Amino acid sequence: MSENTPDNPSQVDHLDLAADFDAPTHEQWEVEVLKVLNRGRPEGKELNVEQAMKRLTHISIDGLVTKPLYLKDEDSVEVLGLPGQAPFTRGTTVRGGQADAWDIRQLHEDPDPVATNKAVLEDFERGATSVWLRIDDDAVKAEDLPRTLEGVIVDIAGIAVSSFADTERAAEALASFFEQSGADPDSLVGNLGVDPILTAALTGQEADLSNLKTWVDRTANWPGVTPLVVDGSLYHDMGATPAQEMAFTIATGIAYVRALVEQGVDVDTAFESILFRVSSTVDQFPTIARLRSLRLVWHRVGEVLGVTEEKRGARQHAITSWREISREDPYVNLLRGTIQCFAAAVGMAEIVTVLPFDTAYGLPNSFSRRMARNTQVILSEEANIGRVNDPAGGAWWVESHTLALAEKSWELIQAVEAEGGIQAYLSSGKLEADVQASVKERAKRLSTRKLGRTGVSEFPKVENDSLDRAPRPAPLELNGIERHRDAELFEAIRDRAIAAGQPNVFLACLGARRDFGGREMFTSNLVHVGAIQTVSHEGGTPEEIAAAFKENGSPMAILCSSAKVYASQAVDVANALKEAGAEKVLLAGNIKEIGDGDASVFDGTVAMGMDVVAFLNETLETLGVQ
Repeated sequence: MSENTPDNPSQVDHLDLAADFDAPTHEQWEVEVLKVLNRGRPEGKELNVEQAMKRLTHISIDGLVTKPLYLKDEDSVEVLGLPGQAPFTRGTTVRGGQADAWDIRQLHEDPDPVATNKAVLEDFERGATSVWLRIDDDAVKAEDLPRTLEGVIVDIAGIAVSSFADTERAAEALASFFEQSGADPDSLVGNLGVDPILTAALTGQEADLSNLKTWVDRTANWPGVTPLVVDGSLYHDMGATPAQEMAFTIATGIAYVRALVEQGVDVDTAFESILFRVSSTVDQFPTIARLRSLRLVWHRVGEVLGVTEEKRGARQHAITSWREISREDPYVNLLRGTIQCFAAAVGMAEIVTVLPFDTAYGLPNSFSRRMARNTQVILSEEANIGRVNDPAGGAWWVESHTLALAEKSWELIQAVEAEGGIQAYLSSGKLEADVQASVKERAKRLSTRKLGRTGVSEFPKVENDSLDRAPRPAPLELNGIERHRDAELFEAIRDRAIAAGQPNVFLACLGARRDFGGREMFTSNLVHVGAIQTVSHEGGTPEEIAAAFKENGSPMAILCSSAKVYASQAVDVANALKEAGAEKVLLAGNIKEIGDGDASVFDGTVAMGMDVVAFLNETLETLGVQ
């Protein structure tokens, strides 16, 4: 040890690990960024700093900007605050150990009461702390609720219900079950799921708020049971952006509070009568910021309405995004669920539901429910997230985005209020118009793979996976705003190709593998997104390539190689393919790479940023698939 090293480490006042290094400047960082982005670019075509920063800047569908770099002086908050304290940005609770982590809530929709009862008991025995039943004609029947919950120890098990078609029928079923259970009223925990405005959005009917006080009175002696829920996750499934989901959710909460106050409920009780259900997506940090932002905005609403400060906290039930679940390559959903659960937990959700990975295939089985439970148990108990309070708090991007999202949603809330509130906004069709505009933009980003989905639009499996699952009953005809999964855009194309026997596209790979390898891989993955097969022919003369194409029998060919090889071979090979009967010949890359050759022999190109959905549909038409 050095003679200057203290004998007792506690004598060291401060250990600065960066003490031997000069602090980098912003200009030095920009120089390093330019080195990376300009690597491989032709001389004279290099990006300048402004162009580089634009390339690294992301603008969401909400118009929120994510900068390449966040700085303490510009993006930090002056007062971070504490979890469990107003304005509750950092959470409504304080986690101190496993008992203070989140509620693991499993969703069940199987209409068979015997099967669901077995699954519910298994959940409680193996890690779940509460159960959530959807009460609808295509899910758990209201009259079957007692049989479904047979054997459940109501004094220690949380129970929640919801419904797409009739939330009050679901609420009545659970309330009656609680009343007949004989349990200590103080021990009951759950949510009755009353959410008439959301039901109106799904069914196209008018929302009736005149009966809300009935449910508040019904639960008055059950301190652990919340009568109302505002289900923003279903706005998300309809296609709403994060800011829209937040705005419609908060606006609905405001409508319920107003209705309750008009019906004689004090504003503090009205606030405590609402649970917020929100989506948790694979956009990890935006999800964290959104959960924090919702609490901040709801606190502000409470401040305006005169709610006692300690009662302004927004309790949130986060559910992993149904919209992001894929049918193809379903095990990727396990990764999505892990990211989504992590984001919900770090965002300090009080309750979390992880949807099973086979949700899009049919009714989940014992294995998929186990994986959904264990995702939460492992993150909470083994990764110890359940012991940490708002670990993202103070991160400059998170704090900056939390405030930006709050401001954007507040603007949307004001627009809703200017129309007379969420009921009027919904009845006028403006809510659906807002959502459809977002759906259109989202579809564009999905189609061009600016918004990629692993196993769906990126790195797909050409073969079709098949899971053995019990089919779901025919879905309800709701006649309101429809819910759609992102992957449906691509699943429809795959279904067409599979029904036609998965025809193939011929890949003419020119030169050696070092010439065509990268573009062959890109093109194969692109075509496989639509479950269309590829047959590659490597090297050879134009005549040999044309002969192989003719033997293969596909009406479509795509050339794959480098600019150097294209300049000397592409046009000759394309002409040979056309003479051999090719209806369509495409080039992987930029058409300028063929040099001075005749570009008219090509019917187009495939490249990054293209509309993949349009390309695959056109390809199926070329291949003769109806």
